[in-house]
This record gives sequence, structure tokens and C-alpha cells, in this order.
Amino acid sequence: METIEGQIERVTFFNEQNGFAVLRVKVRGQRDLVTVLGALPAVNGGEWIEACGDWVRDPQHGLQFRADSLTAQAPTSREGIEKYLGSGLIKGIGPVLAKKLVAKFGEQVFDIIDGHSARLEEVNKVGPERRRRIKAAWSEQKVVREIMVFLHAHGASTSRAVRIYKTYGEKAIEVVRTNPYQLARDIHGIGFKSADGIARRLGIAQDSPLRAAAGLRHSLYEAGGDGHCGLPEETLVRHTAALLEIEEGIVTSALARSLTGGDVEREIVGGETLVYLPGMRNAEAGIARRIAALADEAPSFPPVDLEAAVRWYEAKSGRELSPSQRDALGRALGSRAFIITGGPGVGKTTLLDAILSILRAKKVRCRLCAPTGRASQRLGEATGLEARTIHRLLEFGPGGQGFLRNEQQPLDGDLLVVDECSMVDVPLMHALLRALPRSASLLLVGDVDQLPSVGPGLVLRHLIESHRVPTARLTEVFRQAAESRIITNAHRINAGELPEVEPPAGGESDFYYLERDEPERIADTLAELVGKRIPQRWGFDARRDIQVLCPTNRGPIGARQLNARLQETLNARRPEDAVAEKFGWQFQPRDKVIQTQNNYDKEVYNGDLGFVERVDLEEGELTVRFEARTVIYAFAELDELAPAYAITIHKSQGSEFPVVVIPLAMSQYLLLQRNLLYTGVTRGRKLVVIVGQRRALQAAVRQQSALNRYSGLLARLLAEGRA
Repeated sequence: METIEGQIERVTFFNEQNGFAVLRVKVRGQRDLVTVLGALPAVNGGEWIEACGDWVRDPQHGLQFRADSLTAQAPTSREGIEKYLGSGLIKGIGPVLAKKLVAKFGEQVFDIIDGHSARLEEVNKVGPERRRRIKAAWSEQKVVREIMVFLHAHGASTSRAVRIYKTYGEKAIEVVRTNPYQLARDIHGIGFKSADGIARRLGIAQDSPLRAAAGLRHSLYEAGGDGHCGLPEETLVRHTAALLEIEEGIVTSALARSLTGGDVEREIVGGETLVYLPGMRNAEAGIARRIAALADEAPSFPPVDLEAAVRWYEAKSGRELSPSQRDALGRALGSRAFIITGGPGVGKTTLLDAILSILRAKKVRCRLCAPTGRASQRLGEATGLEARTIHRLLEFGPGGQGFLRNEQQPLDGDLLVVDECSMVDVPLMHALLRALPRSASLLLVGDVDQLPSVGPGLVLRHLIESHRVPTARLTEVFRQAAESRIITNAHRINAGELPEVEPPAGGESDFYYLERDEPERIADTLAELVGKRIPQRWGFDARRDIQVLCPTNRGPIGARQLNARLQETLNARRPEDAVAEKFGWQFQPRDKVIQTQNNYDKEVYNGDLGFVERVDLEEGELTVRFEARTVIYAFAELDELAPAYAITIHKSQGSEFPVVVIPLAMSQYLLLQRNLLYTGVTRGRKLVVIVGQRRALQAAVRQQSALNRYSGLLARLLAEGRA
């Protein structure tokens, strides 16, 4: 083995997940730059490295140095310091300012930033604000680097080091040493397996009680991600034992201790023993109690003459209510809580508009909300009233303190309307009901046949099945809506019938099916449709109007691979484009992106769609426009974003798009469900195109999900009714 030393001239490649780097290095004693391959926790241009390994000759890339061990340290030469500072390591310092700083302070520049940062203002264009930002960024990167070295030494990805620092501050390493399993609970993107790997390297035994207890909590968190509110005790023990590869007896003992300590709770609900995380059990019970109270009370609305109100509304709006809508209107005005459900084109929006128009004429104060930004925007456009997302309505407090609106500080208003209610999970419904004023009424609107919420529970379905809340299920498709193939085919799919795909007599349709047998041909056709055929024939904007909706993220026609292809097709990189390469994606101006988790500080939420406006390499920031507002992300926060040329159907809930294209193949068989296809088709407003295998289309229509989710909500609602 041989040892070489030198200065990094360029970082050709760096994988933040495993630390693998390809470096171009100016090696002492070598005339030409040397390619060095190896792993290290973090790397920047200008650093001085020491590498121990062997020379190898790659057939394609020639002579390279493959390092078994690789260490880096801050540079000491003026050239190296300038390259290091200008590499984007410190927000606020780019190549131009780096050159000025080194020219002014020479090799002492690190000491100046660290201990005498006021002197930075001696450099042109560095004022007090920029100086403070540079100092803060310098201090942060030192701590983050320590975290990276710690994670790397314990076999973990360093890509989340900044997020760990933001969560725990300078005590990060101490927190992780004490209980590495906290990482899986607190840090987005760090799974239980990663935290468990760190724990094992720190010496925590495989059969440790701490590990078993952490495994139990993780199993319950994971179950929540699969839609379950809790798990049967036997299922929980068996799953956790398999996950940890330990005996079930060890898990059973850990469960007993966790129950005693209150980390988890056990309850017999509807004849089944379920184990919950405490917050989830409280949410179920809270929903059942509040719904029971609403069901037993009359609304506080002023008296309404129904016949006169219907005549007034029809004259005012120019719309005629059907008999089923009139009946639903009367029941809604006489109920403290009410549900409106039904598919597309059945008049849910007209009925809601009638209810709101009549009540507002009676001076009833109405508040409107929906789970997503696009859904709340549509609700506002349909009613002419202000509508907010549920999260904005409930006002999430800073510092992770939860929603500010609750029993102590309820919402103002006499009626709360929640649209797209099929998306609302148990914790969110509990939060809404906690914030509902004691004298207010509740109106829930949604399509119960769509996909259920991504989060735990089947709230809308269980509220309807319990018969505790009066419900109007609208089924009549109105004449104008019946002229749309999108709407008629959505109802056919929901009824278990194949969609009509032959063009009508006139030749034009808003619904098409293109049969393709091979996944590669499906992907080729889809790219051609989105990139050329649909924009050329109908004039739609390929990036803004057309949305590809996939059953899954994985596979050749999954969202991940299609995104890579469509990004290249629809947003080819220009020479002037700055590019941020983070977390396995490349982000550049004009890219269509989706927020993948709730960020209450930035007020952007899971499923929000936007477009990249700017990539600032000097500041290490990316700017995204969501609807009417812009949001700035540090590069370390880009794990919250993903390209959105293709997204999953689950992620599309609550949104509508002018054009929807859906790829289907038998390789997705387990996910091909009727409610999935139904939800995807109903996202399209003007045009829907399905591309794929006929057998896959048939399977999606035929297979109806049993929706088996472990939840005690229905049993609690029924029990409250008997009480």
C-alpha cells in the first residue's frame, strides 16, 4: 500500500449517503492532477487530503488512486484556503468574496472569522448583516462537520447531519450517544435501521431492553404510516421480534415495561386488544366524544323557511336544485354535524354553495378549509369565500409546540366546513374538533370512495358507517357532467365496470386509453404524450398543465424513474443554469417539485406543488414558488423536495389538474386497486389518458381494497351512540 498527500482541486462526485467520493487532487510530487477514489464524511475543494491505498488502472478512466483510508483537513495554503472558502461550504461566501478575504487576511482568515469576525467588515461589500451570517454559518459548519465525522465513524449516512444539528444543536452527539433511536423518531429521512446500526456500533446489545422498547415504538410509528392507529398485541410483538431478530419473549417483557411507563397504551376496543401510542389513542377517543356531543345537539342557526330559502337561492344563483339536493339541504340546516358525500358531477359543490348562501344571508359566520393548498383554492373559487388549508386555519405554533387553535383558543365562526374530508386522518380530525367552538356546527364534504387518508384511520368512512352523523350520499350525475367521459368513466370504474375507451361519434373525447404491452414502451409513449402530442394537439403547457400520476414510486414506470426521464425531456439544462445536486436529485430553475413532508415553519405541506425559481450556489439556497408565495430552502433541507413531473396517485389527493396521464402495468399488481384508479381519474379536469397493459387496467377495476386498517374509531363511535 502507498500513501499520497495533496490538495483537492475539484470534487467530481460525492455521495452523501455513504461518503464515497471521486476527487481530482494536486498531489505532491505529481505533475498532473490525480483521480482519487475513497470514502470520507465530508469533502470540499481546497482541502488537504492524505490517502492510503493502491494505484489501479481503470479500463475507461485510466490510472486512479483507490484509497482504503482517506482523511481531509482544512487547507493551509492561500490557494487552498481560497478554493475551500469559495466552494459553497459557508453561506454568504462565494468565489469572489473568498478571493477578497484571502487577499485581505491571508492564512489568518479562518482565525479572523472564528474569533475576530468584526474585522470582516474591512472587506468591501461585507456589512454587519452579512458578517453575522458568515460567522453563524462558520460556527454551524464546524458543529455539523463534527456530527458528520461521528456518523461516518459509526457507519451511518452523513446526509442528514445538518438536520440533526438543527434538531439537537450542539448537544447532538451527546443525544445520539445516549439514545441513538431518537434519530428515527425526530429526524426526517433517518429510518430505524440507520439508528439501530449506530446503536449497535455504540455497543447496545441486540437483546437490550432499550433496543426492544425502541423497536416497539418504531413498529407503531411504521403502522401509522400504513394507515393503522394501533396494532393487535400479538401482531405488534411478532412484527417487532422479526424486525429486531430477537425472541418474542424479550419483546413481551419490553412491552410490559413500556405499558407501565406510559410509552404505549393498551385497550380493548370493539372486542379487540389494540396497543397504541398515547397520542393516537387520545385522538380516537377525542373524536368519538366530540362527535357524540355534536350529534345530540341542535344547530344554533337562526330558523330557516326551507321552501322560501330554496326559491331564493335558485333565483339568486340561476341553478335548480334536484329533489335529492333539496332533501340534503333541509337535513343539513337542521343538523349540528352533517356529511355530504358522492362522486364527481353529482352536485356536491352546488349543494354546499346553497347551504353557505342561505346561512350567510342569515348572518351565520362560516369558516372553510381543506387538507391541501390546491383543494382550499378550489373550494374558495367554487364558493366565493375565503378557504384555507387545515394547517393554516389551526395556526401551527413555532418550535414544534403544535396547533395554537384548540379548546383554550378555539376558532371563531358558527359553521366549520371541511372539504376533501376523505384525506383527513385521525390526528388531524382530532385537532379540528378540538378547535371547533362549542356552539358551532360542522359540515364535512368528501368522496368516501376515493383513496383513504395517507395517515392513520378511516375517518370519513367510519363516521358514515357509525350512523352517528347524518349523511347525504348524492348519486345522480347531472346532465352537463354526464357529457364528460372523465366523469362517466369514473363512475363506471367505481361500479366495477371497465371505462368506455372508444371515441364518441364526434371523434373528440376527454378520456383516452392507449394500450402498450411492455413497461419500456409505456414509458416511451408517456414521454412522447407529455412532451409533444398533448401540447401540440390541445395546446396544454407540458410542465404546468400535465400531471403524470403513478400507482407507485418504484419500477420502470414508477414516479422516480419517470421523473428523471421527464425532467430531461421537459426541462433540459441550459448553460447558465445553476444546479443543486442533493439527496439523489438534481434541482435546477424551472423544475416542477413537490413538498414531501409538512414544514410548519415554512408553511408548506406534504403534497404542495411548486416550481424552482432560482438556485443560489453562493448562498446554498434554492427558491421555490408555491402558488402565490415563494419559499427559500437551504441545500441541507432539499430532502423535503422531490421532482414532480410524475407523482404517485396518493400524493395527488386533494388536487386537480387540467390533464392527467396514468401509466398502468401488471408489475404494479399489488397496488392496482379500484379506489386508486378512481382517485387518479377524478384528478383530471379536461383530459385523462391511461397508457398501459389491458390486463393491468382490468385488474385495477376488478380489485377492490378491503381497507383493513386497525382502528378503534368506529367501535368508539358506536359505543358513544349506545351510551
